[in-house]
Amino acid sequence: MAEVATKLPVKTEKSTAPAPAGNWTAPFESLRREVDRLFDDFHPFDFRLPSTRSLFGRELPSLRNADWPVAPAMDLVEKDKEYEITAELPGIDEKNVEIKLANHMLTIKGEKQEEKEQKDKDYYLSERRYGSFQRSFHLPEGVDADKIDASFAKGVLTVKLPKTAEAQKAEKKITVKAA
Repeated sequence: MAEVATKLPVKTEKSTAPAPAGNWTAPFESLRREVDRLFDDFHPFDFRLPSTRSLFGRELPSLRNADWPVAPAMDLVEKDKEYEITAELPGIDEKNVEIKLANHMLTIKGEKQEEKEQKDKDYYLSERRYGSFQRSFHLPEGVDADKIDASFAKGVLTVKLPKTAEAQKAEKKITVKAA
């Protein structure tokens, strides 16, 4: 049986403030300090690098300023009549995906909540997984914001951003000349 794509609403807001980043790196920084302290206390051999922040002459990334991806990868493709954003969101329900448009900024948010419980006569297993993401895209000029369409099927989110008629005509092909 073929699965039908579910339409998702795109909410339009007048203005929005960016969400606070939070301090998700605190546990990692604490772990790093503890490991450094353990190596500092181990005197027979000095395993520390000349600079505790470098490896092979390269600076190690700081967890506080890390640009690590905390959101799923999203593909943005420009077509003749529209832009298209696709994202694979396995394990996320369409009801847990939110799309907002404010100040020419398209924001896609998602949340995953998974709980597993298994009981047997010899053991009890309980697992919980929670996570959320947020990605924002500045819309290019020439997008018809009133006709943005979002659908979700088989764990894949597709957001279509149609171009205005003027934007479709404004494209100019530039020929490359040999020097």
